Amino acid sequence: MATTAIQDTQLRMVFDAGMDGDKQLFKNKNFTNVKTSASADQLYAVANALSPLQQLPLISVERNDSHSIYA
Repeated sequence: MATTAIQDTQLRMVFDAGMDGDKQLFKNKNFTNVKTSASADQLYAVANALSPLQQLPLISVERNDSHSIYA
């Protein structure tokens, strides 16, 4: 049976960049070198702390994990 191990974690903050006609525009800010052991609550708290420092309103917070698969 194969197992996985987290290699890398990235925090992505998605911002509202307005509208282009009837199409919603988004801007992303990615933060790398995030501790793989960070909980969802911790990442959300960091994103909310950084949000007031940004020019655009925060829409969502995403966590992207890279995994290695071993046999």
